[in-house]
Amino acid sequence: MTPLEPLLRELLGQTLRRRRRALGRTLADVAAQAGVSMQHLSDVERGRKDASSEMLAAISGALGMSVAQLMAVAAQGVPRPALLDLTGATRTTEEPLAAPPRGGVMLSAA
Repeated sequence: MTPLEPLLRELLGQTLRRRRRALGRTLADVAAQAGVSMQHLSDVERGRKDASSEMLAAISGALGMSVAQLMAVAAQGVPRPALLDLTGATRTTEEPLAAPPRGGVMLSAA
């Protein structure tokens, strides 16, 4: 993991919180509809607790979205990882992908 790469639980939590706030909903309201405690929902939104797939389904459902939609929106906030070639030179994925040196391979830094 690179310092630029957030944890999945942080990305999902940020996405859930942004969605809840965009809908003008309170923690208490969403937690009650999802069947979780306010404290647990708060911890999930802050990226402090990993939520099970069932929990994510309940929370995202209470916010009118599917888990797949949640993941897709969260993925939009992921910084693109750097790639590392065998020479040790780091580059971003924004640069064109060059062929590896003859007999070499490209390795992901992640």
